[in-house]
Amino acid sequence: MNVKEFYPLFLKSTGVCTDTRKVEKGNVFIALKGDNFNGNEYASQALKGGAMAAIVDEAEFAKPEENIYLVEDGLIFLQNLAQYHRLQLDIPFIGLTGSNGKTTTKELIATCLEPKYKVAYTQGNFNNHIGVPLTLLSIDASHEIAVIEMGANHMGEIADLCEIAQPDFGYITNFGKAHIEGFGSKEGVIKAKSELYQFLNKTNGTAFINVDDPIQLEKSTDLKTIRFGFEQNATYNFNRTSENGLAAIQYKDSSLQTHLSGNYNEPNIAAAASIALHFGVSAIEIQKALASYHPNLNRSQEIEKDERKILLDAYNANPTSMEAALRNFATLEGSKTVVLGDMFELGDISDQEHHQIAKLATELKFDNIILIGHEFQKVKLAYPNIHQFPSRDVFMEHIKQHKIETDRILIKGSRGMALEKVLEVI
Repeated sequence: MNVKEFYPLFLKSTGVCTDTRKVEKGNVFIALKGDNFNGNEYASQALKGGAMAAIVDEAEFAKPEENIYLVEDGLIFLQNLAQYHRLQLDIPFIGLTGSNGKTTTKELIATCLEPKYKVAYTQGNFNNHIGVPLTLLSIDASHEIAVIEMGANHMGEIADLCEIAQPDFGYITNFGKAHIEGFGSKEGVIKAKSELYQFLNKTNGTAFINVDDPIQLEKSTDLKTIRFGFEQNATYNFNRTSENGLAAIQYKDSSLQTHLSGNYNEPNIAAAASIALHFGVSAIEIQKALASYHPNLNRSQEIEKDERKILLDAYNANPTSMEAALRNFATLEGSKTVVLGDMFELGDISDQEHHQIAKLATELKFDNIILIGHEFQKVKLAYPNIHQFPSRDVFMEHIKQHKIETDRILIKGSRGMALEKVLEVI
């Protein structure tokens, strides 16, 4: 069974699923394999659960008479089907990547476009070699524009995702110290993320460029570009107006106020507004859309609890985003505690980067600095208000008896730390 033969059956389906626990009536089930599972073994179960057809890549599970079809590789078939489907869709596709702020920016772009368009966009963080194809396959004829988030932790991954998603437009949020273990260095990060620019150059696509980022300017010299920023040499110019901890910018006579915490979100708002303006959404419509957007999934959320303001930014962390969060938090009024969890995938620079973040926290003179995780355990600094815990659970037991009394609390760490759980006891 090849993609072109299968495509008419896909069009009759209610979508693609790779997890039998989430199969819905009329789905196509595509069996994938991992280190600890073999989706082929569940193909018949998927049909019993309501799937109309299944794709397997091991002959013993194929039953064409029951609509269980054999392919050479399930993952490659998923990706090729997604690419084939994408090529049938005559709508603008915006590809998005970067070290920090991808998911928040994606949400903001979709929010700003929705007053005028039916927008298809990546749900959650489905931004990898499986998530991107599934996102593409969820797009139907009713959608008018698509925003596709693309993540990567090794070289060549963005290039591969671009071949599948075929973006017409692209935006790179920034080039920071994320996934250094996979990319090898900051230069490796720049090279990997710039694969989006290379694709756009090859396909005559257009890049949205933040003129305040010299790396974006340098890497996009050969591209068609639409420029925005907080300087005057751009298509769309903005002013920074954040106050009281909430991110906001000004576009001409329109104040683009959000419920996002942190002035580091100003470029994310500007990017989303610029993309929406380019596609004909009015500044007033953008203003209303942003005012109605509330962050979720542990990103830049401000929570009030027992008369304290908690800034929950525990979706992910790397040295670049951690520094930005700390510097922003330091500008806020009141007594402050920072609860910081380990940053993952830093490779050989992990010790150095955790030390630098802890040192920055001491220089910013927070009232309490709480460091959680094995990497932060290695930090040795002579500062009276540093408290270190080997794990989140140990910290949670401690905090049940020692309440944090400061006016504000910042919680930030890598996804694997799941620091949002500390809200239960803070």
